[in-house]
Amino acid sequence: MIGRLNHVAIAVPDLDAAAAQYRGTLGAEVGAPQDEPDHGVTVIFITLPNTKIELLHPLGEGSPIAAFLEKNPAGGIHHICYEVDDIIAARDHLTSEGVRVLGDGEPKIGAHGKPVLFLHPKDFTGTLIELEQV
Repeated sequence: MIGRLNHVAIAVPDLDAAAAQYRGTLGAEVGAPQDEPDHGVTVIFITLPNTKIELLHPLGEGSPIAAFLEKNPAGGIHHICYEVDDIIAARDHLTSEGVRVLGDGEPKIGAHGKPVLFLHPKDFTGTLIELEQV
């Protein structure tokens, strides 16, 4: 069911500074900022040879990233995203195994324009998991 690692998401207090660090210090390919109002974030993707890093910054009031940064003012890893072939089949299998899907359980369109779901971190050793249909 689970596919390859799609990205690791890092919440950052200063999106421009984080992008500059990846671009300048690490020499990475850094994308343009992309607002995702349905998720309350602005994202920048860093392209690596084997995966991506997603920098997350709050967009608007009530952003879940704002709450994360209140608890972690320096930022930090927010979630990891795995690819799945069929997000509905994955959701149904996981819920049958007792895994909690966050929100209303229905996929939303994510930053890559593909359906995504988030799984409760308490069901995965404290790690927030995003599933993205490929």
